[in-house]
Amino acid sequence: MPAHRLQSLLLLAVAAVLTLPVLAVFASWLQWDAQTLQILGEMGRTVLPDYTWTSLRLCLLVALGVTLVGAGTAAAVTLFEFRGRRTFEWALLLPLAMPAYVVAFGYTDFLQFSGPLQTWLRASFGLQGRLLPEIRGVGGAAWVFTFSLYPYVYLLTRAALGDRATHLMEAARLLGAPLWRRIRRVALPLARPAVAAGVALALMETLADFGVASYFGIQTFTAGIYKAWLSMDNRIAAAQLATVLLAVVAALLWLERRAQQRMRFTTGRGARAGSAEGQPVILKGRGLLLAWGVCAVPVLMGFVLPVLFMLRPLVADWSVLPWDRFVQWTFNSLRLGAISAVLAVLLALALAFGLRRSADALTRGVVHLAGLGYAVPGAVIVVGLLLPVGWLQRAAPDASAGYWVTATVLGIVWAYLVRFSAVALQSVQSGYARIPGSFDDSARLLGASGLSLFTRVHWPLLRRSTAAAALLVFVDVMKELPATLVLRPFNTDTLAVVAYQLARDERLGEAALPSLALVLVGLVPVILLSRALRAGDRQLLSKE
Repeated sequence: MPAHRLQSLLLLAVAAVLTLPVLAVFASWLQWDAQTLQILGEMGRTVLPDYTWTSLRLCLLVALGVTLVGAGTAAAVTLFEFRGRRTFEWALLLPLAMPAYVVAFGYTDFLQFSGPLQTWLRASFGLQGRLLPEIRGVGGAAWVFTFSLYPYVYLLTRAALGDRATHLMEAARLLGAPLWRRIRRVALPLARPAVAAGVALALMETLADFGVASYFGIQTFTAGIYKAWLSMDNRIAAAQLATVLLAVVAALLWLERRAQQRMRFTTGRGARAGSAEGQPVILKGRGLLLAWGVCAVPVLMGFVLPVLFMLRPLVADWSVLPWDRFVQWTFNSLRLGAISAVLAVLLALALAFGLRRSADALTRGVVHLAGLGYAVPGAVIVVGLLLPVGWLQRAAPDASAGYWVTATVLGIVWAYLVRFSAVALQSVQSGYARIPGSFDDSARLLGASGLSLFTRVHWPLLRRSTAAAALLVFVDVMKELPATLVLRPFNTDTLAVVAYQLARDERLGEAALPSLALVLVGLVPVILLSRALRAGDRQLLSKE
């Protein structure tokens, strides 16, 4: 078979794997029956307005929260110089290691009516009744998401401000502008596209969440999808609700892409903080204390306190912790993570190499589809995978498709590939961007082509990017909850699933063990990201 035909067949197979769940969700609108119409009509009269209003209110609060926290911390470490700034630059990334549902477990255990804080207050001051607002609500969820997801805004805003803001603010100072006017007229316009992109990413994570919404009992669209599927036993109604969620996520993705394109015009080669042209403002006294507060509060709320809150029940229940089952849960998580990481990396290498060799319309389309997968919520992927299984079983009752998708690792790994291939592809493509095209031309002149070109030229230069891609997919799979909760095979509980189930049963001491294990795993890419950012800053400073 010719090489180009083999490549085309491979790309079509990849396109089918990545698009089938989404296409199946949209195809659900072609299938109507009286029961589906009745369920959708009843939901439209009763719960859908509540789903819409709750999701909208949650998104507005999260957008406001991540904007204030992410942009404020990015401005503090970029535009100002103060003692401890270098430490805060990497410490502000630590909440990325915390799954949002783990943060929710920790705050609930500490702040609830029977928690240690309210118990101590009642015992110490002779008070009665509830002393703190109930955290299990929209406000509590917005608090959790704000301090879990603000690093998206922090990272993008820091990159946007770090390139040009300092020396432009210095020029404005020389023209007589006071500090707050320099921030308002110079820094904020530069950061606006980055803030919009970060907020869009945070809102996509918020809408895709299932663990926090379910644990807090919040009626969001994601919770409604699972309720229509599992409680009302109607896959078509769940799929049609999923299309609404998918449309909102698509709008947010468009906003994020548009903001990323605008960021090209707000960044460029310019003086970095610390260069001769633009010195950051040195803070002392009250300004120093304010900067410490702005940077320390998010780290405390998003990482330090949730870890301490989870350690308390862990230590209290140390003697009764299920260590034997913990080993099995860890093995299941590691196995699924390793399988998915290897397959996602192989898929990303094949797509990136195909795009490198021939950027035809088919290759570009498949690469674009793979890049969109991360924006698809896990609930939508689950519905999209199981719908075709139901159709096939009704058409061919003796077919074993349902067994392979729900009783083996095939279904859950398929869902992981749809969700996380974009993560691997982005890392591999960044590695290819550092390989000059002249290397390929020289290799072809020396007789290397096709697979030989990849193995002898590209692969030695892509090893670090490939390792980073595998690590990122591995960690994302370890923390994934909605798809794993539904599609995992029998007796294949993972750390994420067990942490959620134990916390839901109010067994937070036992839930703390798998939850903290997930935090430890999540720290690895955060540490690597922090080192990469510091190395990039040093490289830019050396060039200047």
